[in-house]
Amino acid sequence: QVQLQESGPGLVKPSQTLSLTCTVSGGSITTNAYYWTWIRQPPGKGLEWIGYIAYSGSTYYSPSLKSRTSISRDTSKNQFTLQLTSVTPEDTAVYYCAAWLATLNAYEYWGQGTQVTVSS
Repeated sequence: QVQLQESGPGLVKPSQTLSLTCTVSGGSITTNAYYWTWIRQPPGKGLEWIGYIAYSGSTYYSPSLKSRTSISRDTSKNQFTLQLTSVTPEDTAVYYCAAWLATLNAYEYWGQGTQVTVSS
C-alpha cells in the first residue's frame, strides 16, 4: 500500500520560503503514469491545486503560483519537495501531497496534510 507523508515547518515568517517534503513509501515516484502533486486548502476555502512533478521528472505549476513555486524530487529518498517563495499570510493553509494516476484519472493516494501558518 502506497503511503504519503508530508513534513516541514508548521510556522513560516512572511517573505520567507515555505519548504515541505512528501515522503512516499510502498511505491516508487518514478512509476509510470503517476503525477506527484501538491494541493492546499486555506482556512474556510476550497482545495487549491499548486503543481506536480511527474514520474518522468517534468513539472507543471498553477499559473497563479508559478512565479513562486518549485517542485523537485530526490529519487534516492523517494521524496518530492515543494518550495514556495515570498510567502504571505494568504499562503496559510493545510498542505497536502497526493498521487494522481493518469490511467485512473483520479488521485489514488493522499497524505494526511500538514498545517502551515505564515505569521511573524
